[in-house]
This record gives sequence, structure tokens and C-alpha cells, in this order.
Amino acid sequence: MSSRTEISTLGEFGLIKRLTANLKNVNSSTVKAVGDDAAVMNYADKRALATSDMLLEGIHFNLEYVPLKHLGYKAAVVNFSDIYAMNGKPTQLIVSLGISRRFAVEDIDELYSGIRLACEHYGVDLVGGDTCASLTGLAISITCLGEADERDIVYRNGAKENDLICVTGNLGTAYLGLQLLERERRVFEGKDQVQPDFEGKEYLLERQLKPEARRDIIEALRKAGIKPTAMMDISDGLSSELLHICTDSSVGCAIYEDKIPIDYQAAVQAEEMNLNIVTCALNGGEDYELLFTCSLSDYEKLVPIDDVYLIGHITRKEYGCNLIGRNGEELPLKAQGWQAFEG
Repeated sequence: MSSRTEISTLGEFGLIKRLTANLKNVNSSTVKAVGDDAAVMNYADKRALATSDMLLEGIHFNLEYVPLKHLGYKAAVVNFSDIYAMNGKPTQLIVSLGISRRFAVEDIDELYSGIRLACEHYGVDLVGGDTCASLTGLAISITCLGEADERDIVYRNGAKENDLICVTGNLGTAYLGLQLLERERRVFEGKDQVQPDFEGKEYLLERQLKPEARRDIIEALRKAGIKPTAMMDISDGLSSELLHICTDSSVGCAIYEDKIPIDYQAAVQAEEMNLNIVTCALNGGEDYELLFTCSLSDYEKLVPIDDVYLIGHITRKEYGCNLIGRNGEELPLKAQGWQAFEG
């Protein structure tokens, strides 16, 4: 068994120094990163963007099946996704941790290796943070800063009647990955010598444990000369996010059940678990795909972009927000995704 180093042997500043050693900045807006009382950024003529996210053990993640490296990567990427959803570029990351005594230095090294890998992959500078003791497990608080030209920023409130509604990737897959992990955890609980069999279901697990932000879509839209009229990332489920856009834009919407992109492996898993795959896609959450609206005049430019799917259109507010079923029936959309304060 490998040796474990108590965090108390390093102390707070020793741990921070260890975790942030050899960081190299890649963004010109980063003037001073780790090592002073505060990081210094210079955005010149850009607009600064900021988002934050908190993850709590037992609420947002379960370390029985979530590897620490994957957790670190995901914790960073979900913040990058928020910046991309504003049509911006993530540039700096601030990471704060609450750490209980059951974690050793090597555990936090593993967590940080995932955070650093995400920063390297997306070109983001890790510029600071904090660590403190926790009595209730692991807590991760991340703030991501980004930048964008004022003319490029996309808000939630810009959708107009007759705009196209688009999503990227596929939906419901991350939720089914979580259901699979939870099922196997319950089945094999207390059976140390038995390993769950995930063969053929790797994509479901990847979507849950190691999501990616859609930087590629933002770059493709910009290259095609398309500026979305409204945009969000899908963290709490398609229904919830679309209702946010419609409420903020004072419009209605119609999306079509048979146009929602579904992965084959997810559909098979849903059937195995006796779940409705469309319900999973509408309400599952944690896909971190992009939901956006754009002008009807952009349709021809939109078609060649890979992994973007047209699922409906924006209507007058009086029409409401509806899902059009496969037989033409209209079903009101409801926000049934993740609710942070529901028991």
C-alpha cells in the first residue's frame, strides 16, 4: 500500500505551493497569478465575465464511484461551459477547497491533476484559491473568469419570435450514466471482491464523469458568422434551460420530440432501466451541451456545422412553451430538472 502524507505535515501554504507548482500562464490578460494577496488581470478593451460553482460531497458527487481526477476535471469544465454559453472565452480559474481529515496530500494531488489537465486542455490559467478544513467531507468552490468583446456576448433574453432553437450533441446521456453508477453501487454495496461490469457502456460513464465544454461549437458558430440570439448550457435539463430563455425573452416555444438528439447507447440503457428516454433528455441535466436560438436567416449557415441539431422554433409568448409529440400532440414543458434545495 502506498504511503499517505497527512495534510497537516505541509500546512495550508505548503499544500497550496505543492498544488500550484510550475503553473505556466497562457493568457495575456493574466498579469499576476498565484503567489500574492490577489491575482491581477488586465482585460484592456474586453468585457470580463465571471461565473462560480460549488460542489459538495454527498450532494453533487459520490466518491464511492467518482475518481478524484475526474472530479477535478469536471469541476473545472462545468465552469468553462458557463463562459462559453455567454459566447466568451474562459481565461482564469480560482479554486477553493474544504478538506476533511480523511483526505491525504496524495488525494488532493489527484484532484488537482484533473483541474490542471482541464486548464491545459482549454487554455485557462489557474490563478489562485483557498484551502480550509471541513467537518463534512470534500467541498469544491470554483470561480472562472473569462473575456469577450462586448458585441459578441450572448445573453438569455435575446430570443425572438420565429428564431430557430438548436442544441448540440445528445441529451439525457449523462443522467443515464449517473443512474447506471448508482444502480451498480447499490447492487455491489459491501461486496469488496466483486466489480461492476460496465463493458459496452463506457460512453454513458464518460458523459457523467468527464464531460466536455463545447468550445468547438462556439468556434464553429463564429467561423460561420452566426451570433446566437440567446444561449445557455444544459446543466439542469433541456426543459429548465429552455424555459429560462423563454421567460427572460418574453416568448414561447415549440420543440419536437422526434428532433431531440438521443444517443443509441443511452436509449438502450433507458429501456433496460424502464425509463422514458425523452423524459431523460428533457430533464436529466449535466449534459453541458449548448442550447441556443438564432435567426431564421442563419439557417443555411447553420446546416453544415457538425453536431448541431434544430429541434424547434420560438413562438409568441401567448402560445406558451410546448413539446410537440410524435403524433402532433402538444404537451406543456415543465421544469423538472435538478432543484438545488429540494430534499
